[in-house]
Amino acid sequence: MSCVFCRIVAGTEPAQTIHQDEHAIAFLDIAQATRGHTLVVPRAHHRDLGEIPAETAAHVMRTAVEVSRRIVGALGAPGVNLWHASGETAWQSVFHFHLHVVPRFEPTDLTPPWTEVEHPVESLKGLAEEIRAWR
Repeated sequence: MSCVFCRIVAGTEPAQTIHQDEHAIAFLDIAQATRGHTLVVPRAHHRDLGEIPAETAAHVMRTAVEVSRRIVGALGAPGVNLWHASGETAWQSVFHFHLHVVPRFEPTDLTPPWTEVEHPVESLKGLAEEIRAWR
């Protein structure tokens, strides 16, 4: 198995697991962005958001909600970020769908990934139409 997350699911790669059920597994990220940074992955291999079935993604999200509550309770984190990346361009580095649950302790413990620039809502009309029209 070339996928490290598949090896973790199979139990052949070590991990510090904090939750597992028949559909998903959650384990501490070895590159802790903040204390308690956890990955939630489906047991079945799906490359990214474009490949994961909606029902599997829903179960991973439910697991992320439970895991985030557990992390907040155990570590006293006043906030949590959920992060997902699909594709190399979006910084995906392990090509097995996963959600990052990143507890936040201070507003400055992470750097925002983008700068917000507001646009007049009417200027977004053409973009919204383009997206709605795609089938």
